Amino acid sequence: MGTCDTCGNGYDDSFQVIKDGTEYTFDCFECAIHKLAPECASCGIRIIGHGVQHGQAVYCCGHCAHGDGASNIVDHY
Repeated sequence: MGTCDTCGNGYDDSFQVIKDGTEYTFDCFECAIHKLAPECASCGIRIIGHGVQHGQAVYCCGHCAHGDGASNIVDHY
């Protein structure tokens, strides 16, 4: 049984994710997203799709990137 690194729940069907050489244990994808997914530099939402990047900043969409002054950012649908 693994213990979730986000919520602390012990769960017999937990799973591990390795990111940047560190192993994490989770009881659900929601906890994995909360712990590992990047946050939009503008609105703070967790980015679970592709997102867009401008310089070192990552955004959930072109709208947020443009709001922070990025140009030539195009959302792909």
